[in-house]
Amino acid sequence: MATVQPQRGGSAAGAGLTGNNAGRARYRRILRFAARHLAATWWWEILLPRIGLSRLSERTRTRRMQRIARRFHGLALDLGGLMIKVGQYMSSRLDVLPPEITRELEGLQDEVPAVPFPAVRTLAEAELGTALTSAFATFDERPIASASLGQAYRARLVPSLADEAGFEDVVVKIQRPGIDTIVAVDLSALRRVGGWLSRIRLVYTRVDMPALVEEFATTSLEEIDYLHEAASSERFAEVFEGDSRVAVPRVVWERISRRVLTLEDVTAIKINDVDALVAAGIDPSEVAGVFATVMFDQVFTDGWFHADPHPGNIFVTPLAEPVREGGRTWKLTFIDFGMMGQVPPTLRAGLRKLLISAAGRDGKGLVDGIRDVGMLLPSADTVELERAMTALFGRFGGMGFAELREVDPREFRDFAKQFNDVVRTLPFMLPENLLLVIRAMSLTSGVCSALDPKFNLWDSVEPYARQLLRDERGNLVQDIGQQALDFVSVLARLPRRMDGLLDTIEDGRLEVQMPRLEKRIAQLDRTLRRIGAALVFAGLIVAGALVRPDDGGLGTVLMIGSAVPLLVAVFSGRNGR
Repeated sequence: MATVQPQRGGSAAGAGLTGNNAGRARYRRILRFAARHLAATWWWEILLPRIGLSRLSERTRTRRMQRIARRFHGLALDLGGLMIKVGQYMSSRLDVLPPEITRELEGLQDEVPAVPFPAVRTLAEAELGTALTSAFATFDERPIASASLGQAYRARLVPSLADEAGFEDVVVKIQRPGIDTIVAVDLSALRRVGGWLSRIRLVYTRVDMPALVEEFATTSLEEIDYLHEAASSERFAEVFEGDSRVAVPRVVWERISRRVLTLEDVTAIKINDVDALVAAGIDPSEVAGVFATVMFDQVFTDGWFHADPHPGNIFVTPLAEPVREGGRTWKLTFIDFGMMGQVPPTLRAGLRKLLISAAGRDGKGLVDGIRDVGMLLPSADTVELERAMTALFGRFGGMGFAELREVDPREFRDFAKQFNDVVRTLPFMLPENLLLVIRAMSLTSGVCSALDPKFNLWDSVEPYARQLLRDERGNLVQDIGQQALDFVSVLARLPRRMDGLLDTIEDGRLEVQMPRLEKRIAQLDRTLRRIGAALVFAGLIVAGALVRPDDGGLGTVLMIGSAVPLLVAVFSGRNGR
């Protein structure tokens, strides 16, 4: 399997990758967009709340978020390249991005005007080392799909190759000319923006932004290496060999290079085409359940999964004869294996625990699972989070999306208000290898809900979790033995620790700390300081404005002097002051 190493190097990379005017203009345009909106976000979300204007920030937040999302939508469509991929990823991040942003971006499709065929022909023939008329019996010059990274065409293999392959109709993917340079420029700009974000405390305490960008870079570079995609396609076929639920197009290795990919044409019913499914006698709700289970298998059992399961990459293929298991008359056909994800064993164990806990409505188990997958720092106090999760399951657990839509929005607002401080103050982090898992599961949920508005994720999770639980019980004896050893170890250390505690008490060195109470008092103290400074600022600025018409000198002094309490209001509380 081909391996592509991402380039590193922030601004240096930017200088090297933008050697032409178009590249430099693209690079600067991305950075200007990011800088402008990061500065605006700092003003509205950090500075104004610090000087007591948080209500103004909250009142305008929805409109501002929608405006940013609309502007990025336009930027992505205009630039193409990786910007569309970034927008698609952001639209699936319901967990961390405001709904005002995700709703504006969810319609962003990777569809761009096609490159004229002569340029595509030149690239393909150079890669294959022969004319397209020699490489294929027929080749339709009209693209069936035109995306930001490549274009797809229908063709037919020459008879000798068709006899060897066992099929003749194929789809040929050809990279867009010049896409290597565009991807390099985009990644350089994203690395620079990631460096900016990594200096913001709210970001760097929750996510390793440079590592996240590098993971995105590795995935993007693999997407434009069609040798890698071909190898991933064959590996995926091996994983599901003998599984009647899944089919994979066969690869024509004789017509492949790093920029040209030839696969069996498996075009069928798109998974989200509900009308076509019904017309073919296929129950969309049954498709939703099978699709969810297949994706669960990949993430929680195999540890290697299709990370881009959007509707354009999944077909429902009718069968001539029903399969033995359940009489199903169709199968799922996956295509486009450029974006694949790997789940390390330790992360997979944590994800399995999360799934089992979610199915069992176990708030404490869910929090333990969140910690195991690395989303919580070990020092985090999770008592309040456990209470929040238990309350969440108690009220909304087991509801499907259709039922949740019927819940009074005020209930969600009350719940969010009740537990907002808990979630906001906990040291959450996003491990880099979770990015593709979250993307895959978000897309899976969206596809299933589109197939069946009454689709209840719990109906798929619970039986799957029960099977995982049965598998986990196979290790129960080993777990009990380990717990017994841990208990004996604790007992062995207990006398020495008791002696140490008694010595500390006798020497008068025992200290009792209440960090949460101390933190609250410190926050109250800083808040009072900021309020006082803000009042002085307001008084000076108003007094200066009133006096200035009669005494320009004094009025100007008062207005300039108001800058001092303003700075105190903004920066008070830093370093514990």
